[in-house]
Amino acid sequence: MTPLSTTGVISPPRARAVPIRHETHGVVRVDDYHWLRDRDDPAVVAHLQAENAYTQAVMAPTGALQETLFTEIKGRIKQTDMSVPYPDGDYSYYTRYEDQREYPIYCRRWIARSPPSSQRSFGERDIPRRGLGQDVAKSDSAEQVMLDVNELAEGYDFCQVSGREVSPDGRLLAYAIDVEGRRIHNVRIKDLTTDGMLEDELEGVTSNLVWANDGRTLFYTRQDPLTLRWYQVYRHVLGSQQEQDILVYEEMDDTFNCEVGKSRSKRYLLVASYQTVSTEYRYLDADDLEGEFTVFCTRERNHEYQIDHFRDRFYIRTNYEASNFRLMEAVVGQGDQKQWTEVIPHRPNVLLGAFELFRDHLVIQERRDGLVNLHVRPWDAPEDEHDIAFDEPVYDAYLSANREPDSQVLRFGYESLTTPVSAYDYDMVNRTRVLLKQEEVLGGFDASLYQAERLMAIAPDGESIPISLVARVGTPRDGSSPLLLYGYGAYGISIDPTFNSARLSLLDRGFVFAIAHVRGGQELGRRWYDGGRLGQKQNTFTDFIACAEHLVAQRVTHADLLFAMGGSAGGLLMGAVLNMRPDLFAGVVAQVPFVDVVTTMLDNTVPLTTGEYDEWGNPHQRAAFDDILAYSPYDNIESKAYPSLLVLAGFHDSQVQYWEPAKWVAKLRALKTDTRPLLLKTNMDAGHGGVSGRYRRYRDTALEYAFLLCESGRG
Repeated sequence: MTPLSTTGVISPPRARAVPIRHETHGVVRVDDYHWLRDRDDPAVVAHLQAENAYTQAVMAPTGALQETLFTEIKGRIKQTDMSVPYPDGDYSYYTRYEDQREYPIYCRRWIARSPPSSQRSFGERDIPRRGLGQDVAKSDSAEQVMLDVNELAEGYDFCQVSGREVSPDGRLLAYAIDVEGRRIHNVRIKDLTTDGMLEDELEGVTSNLVWANDGRTLFYTRQDPLTLRWYQVYRHVLGSQQEQDILVYEEMDDTFNCEVGKSRSKRYLLVASYQTVSTEYRYLDADDLEGEFTVFCTRERNHEYQIDHFRDRFYIRTNYEASNFRLMEAVVGQGDQKQWTEVIPHRPNVLLGAFELFRDHLVIQERRDGLVNLHVRPWDAPEDEHDIAFDEPVYDAYLSANREPDSQVLRFGYESLTTPVSAYDYDMVNRTRVLLKQEEVLGGFDASLYQAERLMAIAPDGESIPISLVARVGTPRDGSSPLLLYGYGAYGISIDPTFNSARLSLLDRGFVFAIAHVRGGQELGRRWYDGGRLGQKQNTFTDFIACAEHLVAQRVTHADLLFAMGGSAGGLLMGAVLNMRPDLFAGVVAQVPFVDVVTTMLDNTVPLTTGEYDEWGNPHQRAAFDDILAYSPYDNIESKAYPSLLVLAGFHDSQVQYWEPAKWVAKLRALKTDTRPLLLKTNMDAGHGGVSGRYRRYRDTALEYAFLLCESGRG
């Protein structure tokens, strides 16, 4: 199939220009498309629908290809499937899917190892009896369906269930449901002994839920109705009305968010207040519900820490005098860093990440040279510490569901660009592992037909930028192969080389796939993150360009066959490199792109703004304003030729408002000088994560792949 053509289809929509003048620090910016921010204006909706119609018309010749891709991608997914069960208390929990159904079914089975069911569960006497029945019959072979999301989704275009929390006695399930995509939830509570619903309902809250130890008190977080900042923690007692709930904590600093959780020991409720460079925890005995939360360690700028409690003490991951973090321990009441005892020291070349506390072992997830390591350390014999070994040159490993601290078995996940998602149990004493399940990829998948490797590009300032790459064995390295380069580079989020069965549809058609591990992520430690934020944000963009140039120089691809993809903050990356080096790319896919950075960061009524001043800078300050203005994609569009561009947005997006990609495309249409495709698709019933459902999301994947294949001449 030849590259896409806009000739002979309906004319592209032209947004009317209604200039709005912005003046900041004496700098005047004229925004012709500010009016697109009004989601209630019928003209805005009509414009988005016209853009969707135009995209559909341009992509119409690829209809058969899209259907082939969708069928192919869906065909690799095992239709009836089940996750590996994990034990937690009296039950083993798992998720399963049924053939042709879009949503998960959450289930559990009773484990025959608990005290007799006639013994009273902790807190059972305090549970209101309204709506509660007798225990269901317990059997190792009997499945209990806790929640079938397919039933909840009936009648909705979007449905997302989050924050599922089973009460400590196993009787109740609290869950948060979002039926719009804006991440504003209603919480319902199900009686698992009768399958009936309690009358309790919490409206307009977050998905952050945790039960107190009594099994009748639920703590939850509310968001600011305008900015969606998580800022209040409430206590709800079963049987009461939401307006009777008690506010137990309110985060007054509008640069911080907060959330509530529970310690590993189940002894403490924890409230975490956090922003980019500072954290503060509070704790409360989970049996003393009317007590006051106590500050663990007072917030200080540039001090980030996370705490957990186990073995009668707190464990603290902290960057106090440790840029890559270290692990400390302290008894209750020792909130001063100088009172803490070091468990794992700071290491300049190792980023200390998540940790898991077991009775006999400490497990640390670390990052060395860009790759994840799982480090196991016996409490009583720290000299016997060891790493779990992995063999592939690029991979991802991570801690999984480990709900039982008395176990000597660690559950972890593993995958790579060529190895499907795998679940392992690792015996920390005997140092043996058992593969419990590997994602089954239907359609004759053979991992040996694909090869992954790692390359290094050199940035303008001399930094070496890792590139993870995968291709089908035999794909030419003579510059004739199309390549898709993915990037993100923000918030310290590392983009690891994970498996994606949908991606095989590109690899099998001759594409190479690569990830540019640019600064702004945390692949090479905290310095990698700090080197790609605030005044050093330009490094993210020049790193990505350096990776692209290296792939061309090594003849892995050619500029005429080089494509780029990124979403959200990665969409900002796409917009910036398009303005900087449009000649280097044949086409770009920008998913929910954050492209109107100056305007958004000047508006503290927009979700996420105040909490991200330490990520992008506060443009109310002149130096930060100049930094952001220098790269903001919307503000730097010029009258010149641009690569082919496919942009995806969500009308209900709470993180990148739909108007950012809409304004960006409108301005590009007005200024660009080429005739290459410029397409915008706005999902009118979706948010930041796209449409809901197991299969529906692959319609957008098929659209993206059809765009890439046609523009590369491989359609």
